Amino acid sequence: MSEQLLTQVAIQQLKTYINEKIIGQNTLVERILIALLADGHLLVEGAPGLAKTRAIKVLSEGVEGDFHRIQFTPDLLPADLTGTEMYKPQDGTFQFQKGPLFHNLILADEINRSPAKVQAALLEAMAERQITVGSKTYILPKLFLVMATQNPIEQEGTYPLPEAQLDRFLMHVNIDYPKLGHEKEILHLARQEAQESNVVAKPNEQLMQETLFQARLEILDLYMADNIEEYLLQLVLATRNPAPYGDELAKWVQYGASPRATIGLDRCARAHAWLQGQDYVGPENIQAIAYDVLRHRIILNYEAEADGITPDIFINALITRIAVP
Repeated sequence: MSEQLLTQVAIQQLKTYINEKIIGQNTLVERILIALLADGHLLVEGAPGLAKTRAIKVLSEGVEGDFHRIQFTPDLLPADLTGTEMYKPQDGTFQFQKGPLFHNLILADEINRSPAKVQAALLEAMAERQITVGSKTYILPKLFLVMATQNPIEQEGTYPLPEAQLDRFLMHVNIDYPKLGHEKEILHLARQEAQESNVVAKPNEQLMQETLFQARLEILDLYMADNIEEYLLQLVLATRNPAPYGDELAKWVQYGASPRATIGLDRCARAHAWLQGQDYVGPENIQAIAYDVLRHRIILNYEAEADGITPDIFINALITRIAVP
C-alpha cells in the first residue's frame, strides 16, 4: 500500500471515530478535519448543547497531541492565556510559566465573553504561531489548532470579535439542531456512555503528527487546473467589487474578503477534495467550502442589513452568477 493511501486511510479512520461520537453534525466534523488538514483555526457558532465542545475533545482523543479548554469569561486576563513570568525567591530570578496556548489543540469556549484585550492575546498565537512575553518570544508547537465557539443567543454582556481577529480564523461554521433520527441516536449514545462511564473509550490508533504533516504536503501537491484557480480568484475578488455581477450586489457590500480568504479558500478546497478521495480540485470543492471561508470576512452595509441580506445570501448570489469553468 502506497504512503499516500496509508495517509488517507489514517485520516478516514479518524473521521469514522469522530462520527461515531458526534452524531448529526457531519458538517462540523468535516470542517474540523479540513481545518486540521489545512493548518488553520475554526470559529464555530451554534446554540448550546450542539456538541461544539465535545467535537474538539473527541478530536483530541484521536490525534497525537495534548488538549486544553479555556473558558472565556469577563474577568479573564491575557496572561491567563499566554503565561507569565514567575518570581523564584530561592535565587531571585524570574521563570516563565507557559500558559494554556502552548498545547496542540485549544478550545476557546465562548470567546466573545471576554474583552478585546484578552481576545487580542490570541492574535499573535493564531497568526504567527508564537507568543511574546516581555523581551522573549516563544515558538508554539507545529501542530496548533484553535477552535473557538460563540453562542448566538444571550448577547448581553458579550464583546463581538473585531474584524482583524475574525480574519485569523480559517473558517466560520454555523451549526444547527440535529434531525429527529439523529436526535434518537444521540439519546441512545448518551445512555450507552452513561452505562460505560467507568470505561474510557479511545480509538484503536491515534493519528500520529507525522502522518498529519504528510497529509498536509499531499494536499498542497493536489492538482488544480489554471481555470479552476482563476475561478477561485474571481470569487474572492467579486466580494470586493461585485458590480459586474449586479448593481444590487454592489449596493450591499462595504468591505470584501482579504487575501487571507484567497489563501484559505485554496487550502480548504484542496483539503475538501482530498477528503473526497479526489486527485484534483474542482469548482464543486470551492463552492462547497466558500461559505465557511468567506462569511466572516465580508462586511455588509446598513442597507443590506435593512433588506435582510446576510453574507450567505451575498455569497450565494456570487456563486450563481460567476461563470463556472
